[in-house]
Amino acid sequence: MSARPLQDRAVLLFIGLAAFFCANALLAELIGVKIFALEDTLGVAPLDWNLFGQTGSLSFTAGTLLWPVVFVMTDTINEFFGKRGVRLISWLAAALICYGFLFAYAAISLAPASWWVGSMSAHGVPDYQAAFAVVFGQGMWTITGSLVAFMGGQLIDVAVFHRIRRATGERHVWLRATGSTAVSQLIDSFVVIWIAFVLGPQQWPTSLFLAVSSVNYVYKMAFAIALIPLLYLMRHAITQYLGADRARQLRADAAAD
Repeated sequence: MSARPLQDRAVLLFIGLAAFFCANALLAELIGVKIFALEDTLGVAPLDWNLFGQTGSLSFTAGTLLWPVVFVMTDTINEFFGKRGVRLISWLAAALICYGFLFAYAAISLAPASWWVGSMSAHGVPDYQAAFAVVFGQGMWTITGSLVAFMGGQLIDVAVFHRIRRATGERHVWLRATGSTAVSQLIDSFVVIWIAFVLGPQQWPTSLFLAVSSVNYVYKMAFAIALIPLLYLMRHAITQYLGADRARQLRADAAAD
């Protein structure tokens, strides 16, 4: 007699990976409104990069802290559950991001309690409603750009991952993970900024668009490379959890997907 779905370790694994993937993707979108200075955070002197005639320091959205984790989750799901698994969780994450922003805008439109508006004045926030609206009410250009870039990057990632896998077989896990991320994030890093800041109302010049996009891409790739050991650790942990035979079968099914 076959095990019930929730008694199947592979099913439980997919649910856990999908939940963590979606939570990270949604959180990255919500906290992405904050821009932080990397050099100041690390306590080092500003790099003062110079690209395409533009200069600046290393400033990124807070969402970049979580996107590398999303890349690792994508590659892990790709490894064990194939194209259909990645596409399913990608569309699910996109739907949840839309759902989250829909209710964020609904919350902004609610009439605030008069006592609540000034309740944080002593902490330097004279208008709590205005602060709430600014933090959670990201512009539609930013949301649209982020969603298009996310889905485009995910679909490209899964295609490149399996193309490399067909060429290398079960060898070189790092190559298919890093190679797919290199291509997908090249698209993602440039598309999101192009839609949000070039097509959007700010209408950045081409030089600024290329410079900021390039810096963001290099940062994401550096982070993705640094997390390669985590990819191998997750692969080992999953194999231990499922058992070598079941893990091998899942990888074979994923490769044939």
